[in-house]
Amino acid sequence: MSETPVASRPARRSWRDLDLRAVAPFVALAALILFGASLNPNFVSVDNLLNVLSRSAFIAIIAVGATFVISAGGLDLSVGSMSAFVAGTMILFINAAPVGGDVALIALAMTMALVTGALCGLANGLFVTLGRLEPFIVTLGTMGIFRALTVWLAEGGSIAVRSQEVRAAYRPVYFGELWGVPAPVIVILVVALLGAVILNRTAFGRHVIAVGSNEEVARYSGIPVGRVRTLTYVIQGVCVAIAVLVYVPRLGSATATTGLMWELQAITAVVIGGTALRGGVGRIWGTVCGALILELIGNIMVLSDLVSEYLIGAVQGAIIIVAMLVQRALSRGR
Repeated sequence: MSETPVASRPARRSWRDLDLRAVAPFVALAALILFGASLNPNFVSVDNLLNVLSRSAFIAIIAVGATFVISAGGLDLSVGSMSAFVAGTMILFINAAPVGGDVALIALAMTMALVTGALCGLANGLFVTLGRLEPFIVTLGTMGIFRALTVWLAEGGSIAVRSQEVRAAYRPVYFGELWGVPAPVIVILVVALLGAVILNRTAFGRHVIAVGSNEEVARYSGIPVGRVRTLTYVIQGVCVAIAVLVYVPRLGSATATTGLMWELQAITAVVIGGTALRGGVGRIWGTVCGALILELIGNIMVLSDLVSEYLIGAVQGAIIIVAMLVQRALSRGR
C-alpha cells in the first residue's frame, strides 16, 4: 500500500521572511521617541508630541503624493515651489474676492487651490510622458518656474490674507481640534488612508507598482503606462494643494521662501518609509512614519544641545543618503 503523501502545509513564516524595509521605519520611530525622552522629559509630553504631529502635516501629506510618483518610477523636485505658487494664487484669489461670505469664500478658494495643484501636477506629468523627458529635468525646470511665478506675484515680497474676518474663519483648519485631535493630524490620517487604499486595494495602484517595477513588461501587459504615470503627478499636485490648505491658515501668507526644501524632506520621508527610489515598491504608512521621524529629529535638535538647530537641513540630507545605503544593503541581502 503506497504511502499517502503528506498534504502540503502553509509554510511557517520566520523572522527571515519579514520585510525589514517595511518594519524598519516604525522601529526607528520608537527608538527615536525613547532617545528623545532620555534627553529631555518634556519631549514626550502630550503637547509637544501633538505639536510635532501637526508640524509634520505639510511634509507628510506631500510625501503621500510623492510615494505614488516614486513608486511609478518618477520623481518630482517641484513640490516646494509648487506649494508656494498654489498658496500665493489662493491668497490672491481670497484678497480679490468681494468682502463677505467668509465660509463660502474659503470653500471656493480651497477648490481653486486643489484645481491649481492638480493642473500643476498634470503639466509635470504630460511633460514627462508626452514630451518623453526625464522627470528630474522636467521637475527641476518647473521648480524654477513655480518659484519665479511666486516671486513675480508677490512682487518680491509676501502675499498675505488681508481680511481679518477671513483669517479668523480659516484658522480652525490648522488650529482647530476634533475630540482633542488637532485638525492637521486628522488631515494626515485621512489623506494617508485614502492613499493606502488607492495604492494597495485598487487596479490603479497595482498598475502604479507594475509601471515602477518594469515599464516595458507593464506596457506589454496592456497597462496604459503614460496615463498611469501622468495620474501619479496629478495625485502629487493634489496632495501639495491639500498641504497648502492646511499651511495657509497657520501663517496667513506666502513668500518666495514658502516650501523651501520641502522636496528634499518629502523624498527623504518616502525613502525612510521603505519606498524604493527606483520604483516598484510603495508604502504609504511608512512614508507618514518617515515624515514623523524627520519632524521628531528637528524637535530633538531644538530641545537638546547635541546639534545646532541650524543644521537641521544638513542632518536631513545625511539621513536620505544613509537611508539609501540601508535600502541597498537590505536589497542585496534578500
